[in-house]
Amino acid sequence: MAIKTFAAIDIGSFELEMGIYELAGKNQARCIDQLRHMIPLGRDAFSDEKISYTMVDEMCRVLKNFAEIMNSYHVDDYRAYATSAMREAKNNQIILDQIKVRTGLDVKLISNSEQRLLSYKAIAAKEADFNKMIQKATAIVEVSSGSMQMSLFDKDALVSTQNLGLGALRLYETLSGVQAAEETRLAILEEMVDNELFTFRKMYLKDRTIKNLIGTGKYIRHLAVWMSPDRDKSFISASTFMEFYKKLSSMGLDDIEDAFGVNKEYAALMLPSTLIYKRVMELTGAETFWIPGIQMCDGMAAEYGEEKNLAKFGHNFSDDIIATARNMAKRYKCHISHNQALEKYALAIFDSMKKFHGLGKRERLLLQIAVNLHSCGKFISMRDTSECAYNIIMSTEIIGLSHEEREVIANTVKYNLKPFQYEEARENMMLIAKLVAILRLANSMDRSHNQKLWDSKVQLKENELIVTTAYDGDITLERLAFEQKVDFFEEIYGVRPVLKQKRRV
Repeated sequence: MAIKTFAAIDIGSFELEMGIYELAGKNQARCIDQLRHMIPLGRDAFSDEKISYTMVDEMCRVLKNFAEIMNSYHVDDYRAYATSAMREAKNNQIILDQIKVRTGLDVKLISNSEQRLLSYKAIAAKEADFNKMIQKATAIVEVSSGSMQMSLFDKDALVSTQNLGLGALRLYETLSGVQAAEETRLAILEEMVDNELFTFRKMYLKDRTIKNLIGTGKYIRHLAVWMSPDRDKSFISASTFMEFYKKLSSMGLDDIEDAFGVNKEYAALMLPSTLIYKRVMELTGAETFWIPGIQMCDGMAAEYGEEKNLAKFGHNFSDDIIATARNMAKRYKCHISHNQALEKYALAIFDSMKKFHGLGKRERLLLQIAVNLHSCGKFISMRDTSECAYNIIMSTEIIGLSHEEREVIANTVKYNLKPFQYEEARENMMLIAKLVAILRLANSMDRSHNQKLWDSKVQLKENELIVTTAYDGDITLERLAFEQKVDFFEEIYGVRPVLKQKRRV
């Protein structure tokens, strides 16, 4: 198989990074070159909500240099992603246009949930260690400049994930005006971190025992070698980590610069980031700390390899996305057996209608999520379910989904009960309409919430979608609901659904 050369560019809150990778059909991309340029974009974005022209000018010069290096490697493809600093900057669209005009690079602004999935894919590329660790209760903690992500895995499945405003740069900037002794500043930092973590523990950890931590993020990579120079540098015991933290907290900025070979600005962020990992370890009682040494560029290369059939993961990340939706449904007291029936019906309809809807695996996944969350609004209001469900979905992070995809799901759920408004759903209007038509029909098939049509078969015959059930009881409620939904389904697809009940002799 021919080797493909791929470039990954990460426009982060504190540095620009590019990795050049070779992919040759193996499970792990090989990094052949790596470049970094420190530039504190987050300092502008988090405090002023804009990135200054001076920063933009410097960023464009560096990215132009990256583009020239890419060309020297004759890369087959590249991806450039911007994360939290650019997300929070009000002038981000102007900046992305400037980058395109001045460097020729197309940069995609990705959501936090997309960013975190890339990190998980980079970890999963280290397949043996990742799969082994997540069999037991494990927390993946990623500390970046702008935020912290904490995700809980147990028995090979993602249990929950939350983003907290505990980025190293954000914490440092908050304390920048505080004139106090270092010990006092550390105590204040701990209080800030604890305030967020205690809320997380109360809502998501409860009685869960965490055995392992997986630490990712730019700062932890620099710390890993120094923590355990004579041992396996990936795995560190809790006691070793606590000893390391004591040493680090006693060092001045000049000492940190010398010890880790970083500049003063970077050195100033190492203690706040390490403090977050320390408090998470104390909060959870984790015994082992694994530092896989990955970066977002690794995840971008892994994802690209997966899409081009050059790499394959043992872990199914689509299952994690569905697991997140199902856990949300439990949190908002949705009727789980009803949801299970709807998933079965909706996916059977989707698969039977391939010829007419022209949608793929990704849209099928969005439909599954919408099915699981279709009634979450009842948790807040039984009268205004649709709007409440829309707001819940748009306010909740679902791992691996873009903002646009979350909006598709939220609108699909919203119009499950409300009359469809074509003018309101301008963005992705046809996709939303197609998913709404399927969700409504599937929902009607379990109108009584008693799963009477569980054995039903769905088959497309000419211009009719035949739903056949052998249930020999009364399905009057389902039949009435079904008839109310067929007109909209036919309007969208040009196919009329028909419900048939086989009568036993």
